[in-house]
Amino acid sequence: MLVDASTLDDAGVFALRGRETLIQTVDFFTPIVDDPYDFGRIAAANSLSDVYAMGGRPLTALALLCAPERTLPAEALAAVLQGGLDTMRRAGVSVVGGHSVRDTELKFGYAVTGIADRRSLLRNSGARPGDRVFLTKPLGTGILSTALKQGRLDARLTRRLAAQMATLNRVASEAAVAAGARAATDVTGFGLLGHAAQLADASGVTLSLHPTTRWFLPRALELAAAGVVPGGLARNREYYEASVDASGVREDWIQALYDPQTSGGLLVTLPARRAPVFLKALARRRAWVIEAGSVSRRGAHAVALSAA
Repeated sequence: MLVDASTLDDAGVFALRGRETLIQTVDFFTPIVDDPYDFGRIAAANSLSDVYAMGGRPLTALALLCAPERTLPAEALAAVLQGGLDTMRRAGVSVVGGHSVRDTELKFGYAVTGIADRRSLLRNSGARPGDRVFLTKPLGTGILSTALKQGRLDARLTRRLAAQMATLNRVASEAAVAAGARAATDVTGFGLLGHAAQLADASGVTLSLHPTTRWFLPRALELAAAGVVPGGLARNREYYEASVDASGVREDWIQALYDPQTSGGLLVTLPARRAPVFLKALARRRAWVIEAGSVSRRGAHAVALSAA
């Protein structure tokens, strides 16, 4: 085993022959959007994200499906499966089978297997003082999904939310590996601050982050200020608050930074001299990216926030 649960990395990594490694991960969840096809796409992208976060290439997947027997129309279930399959095909991943069980609530996702060169692995433990920190998708999917459930999201923003969550992290991962990134994690259920704290702890450093309004999806800060937030946000904050210095940062920003994300972007650290290579690669692919801060020697907190 090269990577196990001890560093809270996104996937397990097992050594094969030579420099080749095997990456394994699994993820599934309940619907977060109304459209079944979009739900399938999002579940697939989210399941693949952990392999991309390790700097790997996903190869195969096994579908995991929990479905109500009488209350879910067959057409809706077929759309969920088709959305997942189309996304897997777009990623070049073979769905080799799966397993289903009866359940009172729909749940869907995949177990994914990938490979990576061990020299290119992106672990939580690789960040070093002097590195620059980048974020590759805007934040706020948990808040906007909660607003959608409450009927407070218009059609245009609903489409943008679904499109972002269905976007693969493949481009960002490939650019990070090519640029010589040292560490990465995908920003998902523990929110930006939770995942940043995990990476900082594993690396023995402090991440100094400088949030701006550009970090967030439209209306995310407005809705956070109005208290339209998912239940997991408070749990994230309770668990990670002692690791974060957020003095002087607005409360709505802090709320949004703890927001649990679905299929979020990558948080990447790389040497400052390699940052232009990373940014140019993403610009060529028209991929969203923002410089989020820097890595410094370990201080009193895992993460230090300051308004930019």
